[in-house]
Amino acid sequence: MPSGNPVLREKAFQGLPVTGERMTMNGTVTRTALLLVLAVITGGWTWQRFADVAAGGNLDAALAAISPFMWGGLLVGLVLALVTTFAQRWAGITAPLYAIAEGFALGGISAVMNLRFPGIVLQAVMLTVGVLAVMLLAYRSGLIKVTDKFRMGVVAATGGIALLYVVDMALRAFTHIQIPFIHETGAIGIGFSLLVVGLAALNLVLDFDMIDRATKAGAPKYMEWYGAFALMVTLVWLYMELLRLLSKARR
Repeated sequence: MPSGNPVLREKAFQGLPVTGERMTMNGTVTRTALLLVLAVITGGWTWQRFADVAAGGNLDAALAAISPFMWGGLLVGLVLALVTTFAQRWAGITAPLYAIAEGFALGGISAVMNLRFPGIVLQAVMLTVGVLAVMLLAYRSGLIKVTDKFRMGVVAATGGIALLYVVDMALRAFTHIQIPFIHETGAIGIGFSLLVVGLAALNLVLDFDMIDRATKAGAPKYMEWYGAFALMVTLVWLYMELLRLLSKARR
């Protein structure tokens, strides 16, 4: 269990035929940056569409204008994530498409959140970048050592959080019940969000370690796109959890 990220599992990098160029850390970082740029571009488009319609004073119309892009981006992103997970060779095509789809969704969500809590998106973006930089520095410097026990603990905690979210979504979809500390704004709710943000940050360290070991093992060049895609999944999760945490603090 090398990584808490479900798409960055060790067997994805095992038994791969290596011909030509090999995977590198720098190449993976470059492709991750490209995916982030694509997400920002499409996210900015959705944001601007919402702002243009909302400027007329009709918020319902503004929400209706971006809803197809938000929900479409989420659904298409999920499909592309599944395809990429099981067809790593296609990652050079599916990973950029995933970033574009997620950008549409995140742009709409961010626009709505920023209208309700002005400035919250800039804070979440800066915190996401900051956490990414700190975790990378901590991993590179050896401050955080990735051991088997560390991996197992992060993976188990990530699985527990994922199961909790699934149960909460099922309860909210079919009943009027919801798990309170996921959504409440009190000390317990904020503490829970802090815990999940910390867990997402630790998953970044596991991702760095898995990619680092894959490059040393000589994985093929196209796996750079797969590694970048996996990092993108964790960063999207981290950003969304930071938005949730900041919104609880604002409320």
